Amino acid sequence: MSQQPKKEKKLPVRRCVGCGEHKEKTALLRIVRTPEGEIVPDRTGKKNGRGAYLCPSSACLKKAVKSGRLASGLNTENAQSVMLALEKEIEKREGTE
Repeated sequence: MSQQPKKEKKLPVRRCVGCGEHKEKTALLRIVRTPEGEIVPDRTGKKNGRGAYLCPSSACLKKAVKSGRLASGLNTENAQSVMLALEKEIEKREGTE
C-alpha cells in the first residue's frame, strides 16, 4: 500500500478594514460588537457577535475610523468612542512583535 501525501492545512485569510490588505487571520486583531452592543477586542477570535479585522497598527486603526469602515464593519453608528481602548490593545500587540 502506498501512503497518500498529507494535505497542507489552509490558513484562513481576512481583510483589514484599515488598509484593505489580505493577511492571515492570526496576524490580525479581531474587534467585536457583542449582542449587547459593546465593542471589544477579541483576543481569542471566538467571541459571539459581529466582527471586523484590523492590522495591529495605529495607522490602520486611524484609517479605519476616519474612513468609517470600522463602524460599517461592526454595523454601528460610532466607532470613535472605542478608539482609545483599541489603541491600547494595539500598542500592547505592537510591543510584543
